Amino acid sequence: MSESSNFASSFWVVLNYPLISLGKSSITLWAILLNLLIVMIFLIVSTKIRNLLLKAVTKRRGISVSNWRAAITLSYYALLVIGLVGILQTSGLDLSFFTILTGAIGIGVGFGMQAIFSNFISGIIILLEKPLKLGDRIEVGDVSGNVSGNVHSISVRATTIITNDNVAIIVPNSDFISKQVINWSHAGDNVRISITVGVAYDSDPDVVERLLLEVGENEPGVLKNPPPQVRLTDFGESGLNFSLLVWTKEYSDRKGALKSLLNFAVLKSFKKANIRIPFPQRDVHIHNENSVPKTNL
Repeated sequence: MSESSNFASSFWVVLNYPLISLGKSSITLWAILLNLLIVMIFLIVSTKIRNLLLKAVTKRRGISVSNWRAAITLSYYALLVIGLVGILQTSGLDLSFFTILTGAIGIGVGFGMQAIFSNFISGIIILLEKPLKLGDRIEVGDVSGNVSGNVHSISVRATTIITNDNVAIIVPNSDFISKQVINWSHAGDNVRISITVGVAYDSDPDVVERLLLEVGENEPGVLKNPPPQVRLTDFGESGLNFSLLVWTKEYSDRKGALKSLLNFAVLKSFKKANIRIPFPQRDVHIHNENSVPKTNL
């Protein structure tokens, strides 16, 4: 019994042996283990609460899901900061040393982690201003190339976009601040799509307009309101150029598929009505110098 008591007292002495002195406080092995356990429990509980709230908000109807998700995410990170500071204070550590240490490390780390902090701040701006939300059809990029897809998730560091090929693309949040962003769903799910087709100059423009309107009206994926429109855009080198403008909700994230359906329908309709689609033509004039009569001066 005495041996077990001696072992327990010796073990307790080891756990309370000061390893590091920070200001007026000493850090022991027991303090490290206890704070790690508290932090782990705090992180697990707060993460589960956040996930439960996000699931509950997603199932609710009649509320702005994006606003609630942004509020829950920001509250979660604010709770983490407050909770970690509170745990350190209750542990009896002298936080004045951490203030000096944080300032010194911040100067050096600020240069090396500039991109991470930029993405973090950009993520907060996105969550607050809400230029995009879950499910939006967006394009982000510059003249070198665009990333197009549906917004799947938004975090404080990056945003996940799912393309039509079911490929997940992780885009840093700073790209949404520094580059051009096209949000096809920001003003609603309805988008307008146009196709351009050329016809021969001897075609009747009224017949062409009627055929194009019929194609737009007969396509199931095209909205009846606003109705399809046809415009004579310009006089091309080989023919008249018309544009068919339609509105769609079903194909808002698959514009290429709807354009293909409309093009097939236009081709069939024009063939049936004997409307010719012109192709580029060039007239070549050959000038023979020998045929030019000579004039005596």
